[in-house]
Amino acid sequence: DHPTLSPKCKVISVPTLRHSTASGSAGPCLDWFGMYLCCPGTFRHHYLKGKTDTVGADCQTRMDSECLDAVASAFPAHAAEAEIRAADQVARTYPFRVPEHYLRLIDWSDADDPLRRVVVPCGDELQEDGEGLDTYDEDGYTQFPGLQHKYPDTVLLLVSSKCPGICRFCFRKRLFVSGESAEVVDMNEARAYILAHPEITNVLLSGGDALWLPTRRIAEILENLSGIGHLRFLRIGTRVPAWMPRRITEDPELLSVLREHCRSQRRMYAVLHFCHAREITDESREAIALLQEAGLSMVQQTAMIRGVNDSPEALAELWRTLAGIGVQPYYVFQCSVTRGNRAYCVPIEEAVAIFTQAQERCAGLTRTARFVISHATGKIEVLGKADGRTWFRYHRAADPIDNFRLFSKPSCPTAKWPDEYPNED
Repeated sequence: DHPTLSPKCKVISVPTLRHSTASGSAGPCLDWFGMYLCCPGTFRHHYLKGKTDTVGADCQTRMDSECLDAVASAFPAHAAEAEIRAADQVARTYPFRVPEHYLRLIDWSDADDPLRRVVVPCGDELQEDGEGLDTYDEDGYTQFPGLQHKYPDTVLLLVSSKCPGICRFCFRKRLFVSGESAEVVDMNEARAYILAHPEITNVLLSGGDALWLPTRRIAEILENLSGIGHLRFLRIGTRVPAWMPRRITEDPELLSVLREHCRSQRRMYAVLHFCHAREITDESREAIALLQEAGLSMVQQTAMIRGVNDSPEALAELWRTLAGIGVQPYYVFQCSVTRGNRAYCVPIEEAVAIFTQAQERCAGLTRTARFVISHATGKIEVLGKADGRTWFRYHRAADPIDNFRLFSKPSCPTAKWPDEYPNED
């Protein structure tokens, strides 16, 4: 029995271990080694707590060096040169980035591996034109750089312009294509704006990836938002548990900061993004458990992506796996037609059929997701087809008069975006 261990953990007997210092004398005894072997999460919390010089404050900076930006460095040694050159050509237009952790999850022997599809540039990304880089018209709802106010009670803050990895189908790829961080919000301006708008009840921290910021910066952002009485909850958008779960499991200072700002009267939600069940590794599960212990509630959203999760089985398995670790399915998005994305988009009518069949395979608690399109006019839920028409409903509308308004369009099996449905006289 150990006072700091959970009941599930056991300390095993191991030989006393010492290491030699530069002077040749014996260093401190590693008396927590047995705990580490059996319960690494508890070890990190208790043994590494406070050691922010090497693990906390610069944890993100250290791990950023484990993210690869060169296409050639990501492929295995046996990869064909032609394949590497083709991917590199695409990456010159749409940047490439992937953590080493994620590369280890890819089955390189399978050319159709879904995780490979998530990160490896595809030549089809270049075989299109006409779409812009701001399909959702985020610029139109931007009050000043980094602050979007599309819905009366919600503000979105772009707090970061960087992610540990870049999904090939990212709807906000303009942040990576430009290579600039001009859209990152000034938190003093953001606080002043929120204070001046008491109708705002919640804030979504996005980017980039909000949890890929240095811990000190995350603390500053959360502190800046504290003390605003009309804020009822915060959301943190992140794909870190999929890309680099060690960012969470090896940074007790981050967990301490999050715990400090999770309050009974103002909850904090982690809006996770897993594309496929295989991304949910043991390390991911540990990271999620630590976030839950810190007081965060967990919801999950993903986009339906051709070749990744565009089957009822893949989507249902993702939801079941998430429900098993206490993460509630929230949204499945229609992949945006942002420039370079069409090869990853499933036509809307095919996508809603896949979504419905996936829900049929799941129990009630895993049927909580909605299939939606994040459109310039609002968040549009796709309900399904009936009598030769596809039915939609505004789940959230930029113009409040449209909230929950039902509408339909004549069936168009090739349409990948609402604007591609034919107009009616």
